[in-house]
Amino acid sequence: MASWSEFAADEPRLADGIRVLMQQYGPGFGYLATVRADGGPRVHPVSPVITDEGLFCFIIDSPKRRDLERDGRYALHSFPPEESDDEAYVAGQARPVTDQARVARLAARAGAAPQVDWRLFEFTVDVAMLSRRDAGSAGGPGEGHGRPAVQVWLDPHADDRRLGPTPVVPQTRPGRRGRRDVQRSAA
Repeated sequence: MASWSEFAADEPRLADGIRVLMQQYGPGFGYLATVRADGGPRVHPVSPVITDEGLFCFIIDSPKRRDLERDGRYALHSFPPEESDDEAYVAGQARPVTDQARVARLAARAGAAPQVDWRLFEFTVDVAMLSRRDAGSAGGPGEGHGRPAVQVWLDPHADDRRLGPTPVVPQTRPGRRGRRDVQRSAA
């Protein structure tokens, strides 16, 4: 499981593209998927914090926090931009941050209110994906939105059995360590 910093060092342009979509409205904004106790999915709006140190989220006492405390698997998806269908996605493991100096530093940076019952989680990155559509190729209503350019990064050290089967990715080009650049038609 790679930290955000390790992922960003390996694929700086991909990490920057994901950061831009997650922070397009100022503070981070996205949808966090967690695993309920019965194994089903649960989705929550969150404000991820992306720094050079890592990818973090302050989680209040809620079902999503209990999900992460019990089963740290997560997926984080960007909020859709108003002007495009671009999207960013990361998935991995969420772990509570216990270093109080680090918690205090990140809380001050993110403006996390100290009187609120929140816990800080760091999100590792096993999978990162950025999908961009060519703005000039959008069709009319019902005609799709052009062919997306999809970049996928897989942590080469992640346990593939935990992630499940690797998706079939058509028209791949070799990239850097763990990266796949993909062209897909809109489905």
